Amino acid sequence: MGLPPFRGAVRQIILISLGIYVLLLLFRGFRPDLANEIYVLGMLDPAAVRNGWVWQLITYAFIHADPLNFILAMLGVYFLGAAVEERIGKWGFYGLYLGSTIIAGIAGTILSLTRIPHGGQAYSAGAAADAILMVFYLQNRGAPIMMFPLPIQIPVGYIVIFSGAIETAYLFYYGFPLFYWVLLFGLGSGYIWYTLFLQRGTSMGMAERIYGARNAYYRWKRRRAAKKFQVYMRKHDRNVYFDEYGNYKPPDDKREDGKGGWVN
Repeated sequence: MGLPPFRGAVRQIILISLGIYVLLLLFRGFRPDLANEIYVLGMLDPAAVRNGWVWQLITYAFIHADPLNFILAMLGVYFLGAAVEERIGKWGFYGLYLGSTIIAGIAGTILSLTRIPHGGQAYSAGAAADAILMVFYLQNRGAPIMMFPLPIQIPVGYIVIFSGAIETAYLFYYGFPLFYWVLLFGLGSGYIWYTLFLQRGTSMGMAERIYGARNAYYRWKRRRAAKKFQVYMRKHDRNVYFDEYGNYKPPDDKREDGKGGWVN
């Protein structure tokens, strides 16, 4: 029945979000004009993003208008974020939080081109909280979650389905607003981020492909430079030779494998 530890990236994200929210509440009470300007600058507006306001792909996660929405989003980050951060580390959690926010924001911006979203702006950390929920599920499939404060354990998979179903219901009820599209994209962005960067086999395979592509590029550059050098030397009545890797072969090289005297 103990609460998760309040530390690390989870604590810093919640405290930053709380500070921004309290500041916006004060502005709304004493300087509503300034508060409105911050909302316009920070909320995710697809039209503004397409016009160069790309910072909104991150800042919308730190803008909250409704107190209940803010509380639910921060509770999601707190209760599940600690377990996820323990598995992936502080900086990995920062990457998940911001990366999933950006992916969901980009998806919402692209979808807006179809004019399917009813309109409006997207805001709140709900997409990031949903991404954390999805990653927690993928890391702990079938694990039960205690529904605080009720002493009821529910499999985390049911929580994912329930969250997606509620958000989908609100999506239809309010006429497909961008806000709920981005929330649903948060679940998908959590799956994408886990598959690309947190799943050990996939991440190692991607790293091998990246390094393999880099090495292939360097070998291509070496072969290209070798051909240019051969053309240059022929113009001066000299012949030089290179192996298939672009490595220089000295005239007296007698290696049986046919490779040059030095191979990377």
